[in-house]
Amino acid sequence: MAWIRIGAPGELPPGTLIEIIQDGEPYAVCNIDGDVRVMAGVCPHQGGPLGQGALEGSLVTCPWHSWQFESSDGVCAFNEGLRIPTYPVRVEENAILVDLPGLA
Repeated sequence: MAWIRIGAPGELPPGTLIEIIQDGEPYAVCNIDGDVRVMAGVCPHQGGPLGQGALEGSLVTCPWHSWQFESSDGVCAFNEGLRIPTYPVRVEENAILVDLPGLA
């Protein structure tokens, strides 16, 4: 695994959703009661920026057409057959680390 630092724990308080860009790809990063989660940042509906949407409990809502995805596993709230990628996260003292595909 290639763990990439994407920020510090203090930069992402509980209840926060942000967008990060890593090697030109957007990712949605959220903090659910201290559990940091990272998922693909593009909505499969029409390409909306998930990291710029809203966080409602553990659901990430796309700002364009309100499609919702469970942040823990990427499953669409209204269609369990639709899923977006999620990525392993580690939180260390001064770093949020994520294992993103194809990055070293």
